[in-house]
Amino acid sequence: MKISAPGDILILCDFDGTVCTVDMGNEVLNRFTDKGWEEIDRAYCSGEIGSRSAYSQVTSLFRGTKAQMLEFAGNHEKLDPHFVDFYAYCREKGVDLKIVSDGLDIYIDAILRKYNLEEIEYFTNVASFRDGQLFIDFPQVNEECNRCGTCKKGILKKHRPSYKHIVYVGDGHSDFCPSKDADLVFAKGILHKKCMEDGRVCEYYENFKDVHDYIAGYISERLSATAMPEGVGCR
Repeated sequence: MKISAPGDILILCDFDGTVCTVDMGNEVLNRFTDKGWEEIDRAYCSGEIGSRSAYSQVTSLFRGTKAQMLEFAGNHEKLDPHFVDFYAYCREKGVDLKIVSDGLDIYIDAILRKYNLEEIEYFTNVASFRDGQLFIDFPQVNEECNRCGTCKKGILKKHRPSYKHIVYVGDGHSDFCPSKDADLVFAKGILHKKCMEDGRVCEYYENFKDVHDYIAGYISERLSATAMPEGVGCR
């Protein structure tokens, strides 16, 4: 795909395993739930249940407080070492970037603030604690499908009229659907495996330096082309 000039592009990034190289959602649930979570996670990974159902089942197993969750996330997060520079590049070039996650807002917000990235708009599930119990709300759910807590495909479609090109960056189960509707997909992990199995074109990446280099090359090429007088550089 040849990307158009800056201002035409939206980059949607998954969070767990992507912006944050650690799947913090899994880490949090592994730390603060009883063993019953393992069976729920197995059912989710095999496709027997969706994430909304998994979250609904796991809330009764959760044993922890908001403060404990935040402390744990702060001590165990690992932001992609190239993401801050990539986001700065996007801002410089007028490329919009938003986060779409099937995780929880509590740790996403805390991690973004830790790196002074709180201005990044994100869409995710909403966690709260009442009377010592965890509750999870799903403001981005697709009621017709009802599988994912956050319907990333729906978010992509809502933004489609505002952009010429939408780029998707992800790695996991909840990234399958939105990646099908993106103009350019950067994939690793389970998402890359699935794209290969389905014969869908994607760009493999290890970190955001790979994404940065690819996007920068296309933007540079486009700007150079538009700056040339008519006929120059043509063959």
